[in-house]
Amino acid sequence: MTMKVDWMRGCATALVTPFKADGAFDEERMQALVERQIDGGVRLLVPCGTTGESATMTEAEDKSVIGLTVEVARGRAKVIAGAGSNSTAAAIEYSQSARDLGADAVLQVAPYYNKPTQEGLYTHFRAIAKAIPEMPIMLYNVPGRTSSNIAAQTVLRLANDCENIVAIKEASGNLSQIMEILRERPAGFTVLSGDDAVTLPLIALGAEGIVSVASNEVPDLMSRMTELALAGNWTEARELHYRLLPLMEVNFIESSPGPVKATMAMMGLLEENFRLPLVPITEKSRGRIREVIGELGLLESAHAAV
Repeated sequence: MTMKVDWMRGCATALVTPFKADGAFDEERMQALVERQIDGGVRLLVPCGTTGESATMTEAEDKSVIGLTVEVARGRAKVIAGAGSNSTAAAIEYSQSARDLGADAVLQVAPYYNKPTQEGLYTHFRAIAKAIPEMPIMLYNVPGRTSSNIAAQTVLRLANDCENIVAIKEASGNLSQIMEILRERPAGFTVLSGDDAVTLPLIALGAEGIVSVASNEVPDLMSRMTELALAGNWTEARELHYRLLPLMEVNFIESSPGPVKATMAMMGLLEENFRLPLVPITEKSRGRIREVIGELGLLESAHAAV
Protein backbone atom coordinates (compact mmCIF):
# COMPACT_ATOMS: atom_id res chain seq x y z
CA MET A 1 0.00 0.00 0.00
CA THR A 2 1.33 3.44 -0.95
CA MET A 3 2.33 5.69 1.96
CA LYS A 4 -0.26 8.43 2.41
CA VAL A 5 1.16 11.81 1.30
CA ASP A 6 -1.74 14.21 0.82
CA TRP A 7 0.39 17.33 0.32
CA MET A 8 2.14 16.27 -2.91
CA ARG A 9 -0.25 18.16 -5.16
CA GLY A 10 -0.32 21.43 -7.10
CA CYS A 11 2.58 23.49 -8.38
CA ALA A 12 6.09 22.56 -7.27
CA THR A 13 9.04 24.69 -8.33
CA ALA A 14 12.28 23.13 -9.58
CA LEU A 15 14.40 25.84 -7.97
CA VAL A 16 17.36 27.45 -9.70
CA THR A 17 20.53 27.78 -7.65
CA PRO A 18 21.87 31.35 -7.61
CA PHE A 19 25.65 31.73 -7.82
CA LYS A 20 27.89 34.72 -7.24
CA ALA A 21 30.34 35.97 -9.86
CA ASP A 22 33.10 33.88 -8.27
CA GLY A 23 30.95 30.74 -8.53
CA ALA A 24 30.02 30.51 -4.86
CA PHE A 25 26.48 29.65 -3.77
CA ASP A 26 24.58 32.89 -3.11
CA GLU A 27 22.73 32.18 0.13
CA GLU A 28 21.15 35.62 0.37
CA ARG A 29 19.67 35.37 -3.11
CA MET A 30 18.47 31.83 -2.45
CA GLN A 31 16.63 32.92 0.66
CA ALA A 32 14.93 35.73 -1.28
CA LEU A 33 13.95 33.36 -4.10
CA VAL A 34 12.39 30.87 -1.68
CA GLU A 35 10.46 33.66 0.04
CA ARG A 36 9.23 34.84 -3.36
CA GLN A 37 8.01 31.34 -4.19
CA ILE A 38 6.04 31.07 -0.98
CA ASP A 39 4.62 34.59 -1.41
CA GLY A 40 3.52 33.53 -4.90
CA GLY A 41 1.50 30.60 -3.57
CA VAL A 42 3.94 27.75 -4.25
CA ARG A 43 3.82 25.13 -1.49
CA LEU A 44 6.22 22.52 -2.92
CA LEU A 45 9.89 23.35 -3.40
CA VAL A 46 12.42 21.17 -5.24
CA PRO A 47 16.05 22.20 -4.66
CA CYS A 48 19.07 20.47 -6.21
CA GLY A 49 17.37 19.14 -9.33
CA THR A 50 18.36 19.60 -12.97
CA THR A 51 17.24 23.24 -12.93
CA GLY A 52 19.35 23.77 -9.82
CA GLU A 53 22.55 22.65 -11.62
CA SER A 54 23.08 19.95 -9.01
CA ALA A 55 25.31 17.96 -11.37
CA THR A 56 27.96 20.68 -10.99
CA MET A 57 27.70 21.05 -7.21
CA THR A 58 29.61 19.38 -4.41
CA GLU A 59 27.92 17.31 -1.73
CA ALA A 60 28.59 20.10 0.77
CA GLU A 61 26.93 22.64 -1.53
CA ASP A 62 23.91 20.35 -1.98
CA LYS A 63 23.57 20.22 1.80
CA SER A 64 23.78 24.02 2.02
CA VAL A 65 21.08 24.52 -0.62
CA ILE A 66 18.73 21.90 0.83
CA GLY A 67 19.32 23.03 4.42
CA LEU A 68 18.64 26.68 3.59
CA THR A 69 15.50 25.82 1.63
CA VAL A 70 14.19 23.74 4.54
CA GLU A 71 15.02 26.48 7.04
CA VAL A 72 13.28 29.25 5.08
CA ALA A 73 10.27 27.15 4.08
CA ARG A 74 9.61 25.40 7.38
CA GLY A 75 5.93 25.39 8.25
CA ARG A 76 5.00 27.15 5.02
CA ALA A 77 6.06 24.82 2.19
CA LYS A 78 7.23 21.25 1.75
CA VAL A 79 10.71 20.46 0.43
CA ILE A 80 11.35 17.63 -2.05
CA ALA A 81 15.12 17.48 -2.22
CA GLY A 82 16.97 16.29 -5.30
CA ALA A 83 19.08 13.37 -4.11
CA GLY A 84 19.64 11.26 -7.20
CA SER A 85 22.78 9.75 -8.62
CA ASN A 86 23.87 7.16 -11.17
CA SER A 87 25.45 5.35 -8.22
CA THR A 88 22.91 3.60 -6.01
CA ALA A 89 25.17 3.85 -2.97
CA ALA A 90 25.61 7.60 -3.50
CA ALA A 91 21.86 8.11 -4.02
CA ILE A 92 21.21 6.38 -0.71
CA GLU A 93 23.80 8.55 1.03
CA TYR A 94 22.38 11.76 -0.48
CA SER A 95 18.84 10.73 0.46
CA GLN A 96 19.79 10.02 4.06
CA SER A 97 21.52 13.39 4.21
CA ALA A 98 18.42 15.17 2.83
CA ARG A 99 16.29 13.38 5.42
CA ASP A 100 18.62 14.47 8.20
CA LEU A 101 18.49 18.07 6.95
CA GLY A 102 14.70 18.04 7.34
CA ALA A 103 13.51 17.56 3.77
CA ASP A 104 9.97 16.19 3.49
CA ALA A 105 10.71 13.91 0.52
CA VAL A 106 13.42 13.16 -2.02
CA LEU A 107 13.46 13.30 -5.81
CA GLN A 108 15.25 10.36 -7.44
CA VAL A 109 16.23 10.73 -11.08
CA ALA A 110 16.80 7.70 -13.29
CA PRO A 111 20.49 6.77 -13.25
CA TYR A 112 22.23 8.63 -16.06
CA TYR A 113 25.13 7.45 -18.25
CA ASN A 114 24.96 3.82 -17.02
CA LYS A 115 21.85 3.10 -19.14
CA PRO A 116 20.57 0.31 -16.85
CA THR A 117 17.97 -2.22 -17.94
CA GLN A 118 14.44 -2.01 -16.55
CA GLU A 119 15.44 -4.60 -13.95
CA GLY A 120 18.43 -2.45 -13.05
CA LEU A 121 16.19 0.60 -12.66
CA TYR A 122 13.78 -1.36 -10.49
CA THR A 123 16.55 -2.69 -8.26
CA HIS A 124 18.17 0.76 -7.97
CA PHE A 125 15.02 2.51 -6.79
CA ARG A 126 13.96 -0.38 -4.56
CA ALA A 127 17.33 -0.28 -2.79
CA ILE A 128 16.93 3.44 -2.10
CA ALA A 129 13.38 2.92 -0.85
CA LYS A 130 14.52 0.20 1.55
CA ALA A 131 17.34 2.41 2.88
CA ILE A 132 14.97 5.27 3.82
CA PRO A 133 11.65 3.51 4.57
CA GLU A 134 10.18 6.49 6.40
CA MET A 135 10.95 8.97 3.59
CA PRO A 136 8.58 9.59 0.64
CA ILE A 137 10.29 9.20 -2.73
CA MET A 138 9.34 10.85 -6.02
CA LEU A 139 10.77 9.16 -9.10
CA TYR A 140 12.01 11.43 -11.90
CA ASN A 141 11.81 10.21 -15.47
CA VAL A 142 13.59 12.49 -17.94
CA PRO A 143 15.05 10.37 -20.77
CA GLY A 144 16.22 13.46 -22.66
CA ARG A 145 18.71 14.08 -19.87
CA THR A 146 19.50 10.57 -18.69
CA SER A 147 19.21 8.34 -21.81
CA SER A 148 17.30 6.00 -19.53
CA ASN A 149 13.51 5.73 -19.67
CA ILE A 150 11.62 4.34 -16.68
CA ALA A 151 8.94 2.28 -18.44
CA ALA A 152 5.36 2.45 -17.20
CA GLN A 153 5.42 -1.16 -16.01
CA THR A 154 8.59 -0.49 -14.00
CA VAL A 155 6.99 2.55 -12.38
CA LEU A 156 3.88 0.56 -11.53
CA ARG A 157 5.94 -2.32 -10.15
CA LEU A 158 7.84 0.07 -7.88
CA ALA A 159 4.64 1.84 -6.83
CA ASN A 160 3.09 -1.49 -5.82
CA ASP A 161 6.17 -3.02 -4.21
CA CYS A 162 7.63 -0.03 -2.32
CA GLU A 163 5.32 1.75 0.11
CA ASN A 164 7.40 4.94 0.21
CA ILE A 165 7.71 5.36 -3.57
CA VAL A 166 4.72 7.66 -3.71
CA ALA A 167 5.04 9.75 -6.89
CA ILE A 168 6.69 10.34 -10.22
CA LYS A 169 7.75 13.50 -12.02
CA GLU A 170 7.15 12.44 -15.62
CA ALA A 171 9.12 14.33 -18.26
CA SER A 172 9.36 11.67 -20.94
CA GLY A 173 6.98 13.47 -23.31
CA ASN A 174 5.37 10.09 -23.99
CA LEU A 175 1.68 10.62 -23.32
CA SER A 176 0.81 6.96 -23.90
CA GLN A 177 3.30 5.93 -21.24
CA ILE A 178 2.07 8.57 -18.79
CA MET A 179 -1.56 7.58 -19.37
CA GLU A 180 -0.70 3.95 -18.65
CA ILE A 181 0.72 4.99 -15.29
CA LEU A 182 -2.32 7.16 -14.55
CA ARG A 183 -4.71 4.36 -15.47
CA GLU A 184 -2.98 1.54 -13.60
CA ARG A 185 -1.40 3.27 -10.58
CA PRO A 186 -2.29 2.16 -7.06
CA ALA A 187 -4.39 4.40 -4.84
CA GLY A 188 -2.41 7.29 -3.42
CA PHE A 189 0.34 7.28 -6.06
CA THR A 190 0.88 10.81 -7.44
CA VAL A 191 1.77 11.77 -11.01
CA LEU A 192 3.21 15.24 -11.62
CA SER A 193 4.10 16.65 -15.00
CA GLY A 194 7.78 17.36 -15.55
CA ASP A 195 7.05 19.65 -18.49
CA ASP A 196 5.26 22.98 -18.01
CA ALA A 197 3.67 22.92 -21.47
CA VAL A 198 1.71 19.70 -20.85
CA THR A 199 0.58 20.49 -17.31
CA LEU A 200 -2.98 21.29 -18.34
CA PRO A 201 -3.60 18.19 -20.50
CA LEU A 202 -2.01 15.89 -17.90
CA ILE A 203 -4.19 17.28 -15.11
CA ALA A 204 -7.18 16.71 -17.40
CA LEU A 205 -6.04 13.08 -17.64
CA GLY A 206 -5.77 12.73 -13.86
CA ALA A 207 -2.34 14.06 -12.87
CA GLU A 208 -2.00 16.04 -9.65
CA GLY A 209 0.19 18.93 -10.78
CA ILE A 210 3.56 20.05 -12.08
CA VAL A 211 7.20 20.32 -11.08
CA SER A 212 7.72 23.59 -12.89
CA VAL A 213 10.58 25.59 -14.34
CA ALA A 214 8.38 28.56 -15.30
CA SER A 215 7.27 29.04 -11.70
CA ASN A 216 10.80 30.31 -10.96
CA GLU A 217 9.77 33.34 -12.99
CA VAL A 218 6.00 33.46 -12.34
CA PRO A 219 5.20 31.48 -9.19
CA ASP A 220 1.87 33.22 -8.74
CA LEU A 221 0.65 32.53 -12.28
CA MET A 222 1.84 28.92 -12.45
CA SER A 223 0.36 28.05 -9.06
CA ARG A 224 -2.87 29.78 -10.07
CA MET A 225 -3.11 27.90 -13.38
CA THR A 226 -2.48 24.59 -11.64
CA GLU A 227 -5.08 25.21 -8.97
CA LEU A 228 -7.67 26.29 -11.54
CA ALA A 229 -7.10 23.09 -13.51
CA LEU A 230 -7.25 20.89 -10.40
CA ALA A 231 -10.53 22.58 -9.48
CA GLY A 232 -11.94 21.82 -12.93
CA ASN A 233 -12.11 25.48 -13.95
CA TRP A 234 -10.93 24.68 -17.45
CA THR A 235 -11.86 27.96 -19.16
CA GLU A 236 -9.73 30.14 -16.89
CA ALA A 237 -6.97 27.54 -16.67
CA ARG A 238 -6.80 27.27 -20.47
CA GLU A 239 -6.65 31.06 -20.85
CA LEU A 240 -3.74 31.25 -18.41
CA HIS A 241 -2.03 28.26 -20.05
CA TYR A 242 -1.98 29.93 -23.45
CA ARG A 243 -0.84 33.21 -21.93
CA LEU A 244 2.14 31.45 -20.33
CA LEU A 245 2.90 29.02 -23.16
CA PRO A 246 5.47 31.29 -24.90
CA LEU A 247 7.38 31.56 -21.60
CA MET A 248 7.20 27.80 -21.07
CA GLU A 249 8.62 27.28 -24.55
CA VAL A 250 11.33 29.95 -24.44
CA ASN A 251 12.67 28.48 -21.19
CA PHE A 252 14.00 25.62 -23.33
CA ILE A 253 15.22 27.62 -26.31
CA GLU A 254 18.67 26.51 -25.13
CA SER A 255 19.78 24.05 -22.46
CA SER A 256 17.99 24.63 -19.16
CA PRO A 257 18.55 26.43 -16.84
CA GLY A 258 20.28 28.87 -19.20
CA PRO A 259 17.13 30.63 -20.41
CA VAL A 260 15.33 30.72 -17.06
CA LYS A 261 18.38 32.21 -15.35
CA ALA A 262 18.70 34.79 -18.13
CA THR A 263 15.05 35.71 -17.65
CA MET A 264 15.41 36.00 -13.88
CA ALA A 265 18.48 38.18 -14.32
CA MET A 266 16.48 40.49 -16.61
CA MET A 267 13.86 40.62 -13.85
CA GLY A 268 16.49 41.58 -11.29
CA LEU A 269 16.06 38.38 -9.28
CA LEU A 270 19.62 37.02 -9.51
CA GLU A 271 22.99 37.39 -11.20
CA GLU A 272 23.26 35.36 -14.40
CA ASN A 273 26.05 33.04 -13.31
CA PHE A 274 26.46 29.37 -14.24
CA ARG A 275 28.73 26.47 -13.51
CA LEU A 276 30.67 25.11 -16.49
CA PRO A 277 29.97 23.40 -18.80
CA LEU A 278 26.85 25.59 -18.89
CA VAL A 279 27.46 29.03 -20.41
CA PRO A 280 25.30 32.13 -20.95
CA ILE A 281 22.76 31.93 -23.75
CA THR A 282 23.26 33.56 -27.15
CA GLU A 283 22.17 37.10 -27.95
CA LYS A 284 19.60 35.74 -30.40
CA SER A 285 17.95 33.72 -27.62
CA ARG A 286 18.24 36.66 -25.24
CA GLY A 287 16.35 38.85 -27.69
CA ARG A 288 13.54 36.32 -27.97
CA ILE A 289 13.29 36.08 -24.18
CA ARG A 290 13.01 39.87 -23.90
CA GLU A 291 10.12 39.81 -26.35
CA VAL A 292 8.27 37.12 -24.43
CA ILE A 293 8.70 38.54 -20.94
CA GLY A 294 8.00 42.03 -22.24
CA GLU A 295 4.64 40.85 -23.56
CA LEU A 296 3.91 39.28 -20.17
CA GLY A 297 4.79 42.52 -18.39
CA LEU A 298 7.48 40.83 -16.33
CA LEU A 299 10.15 43.46 -16.96
CA GLU A 300 7.89 46.20 -15.66
CA SER A 301 6.69 44.27 -12.61
CA ALA A 302 9.98 42.67 -11.67
CA HIS A 303 11.41 45.28 -9.33
CA ALA A 304 8.10 45.73 -7.54
CA ALA A 305 7.94 41.96 -7.05
CA VAL A 306 11.45 41.89 -5.62
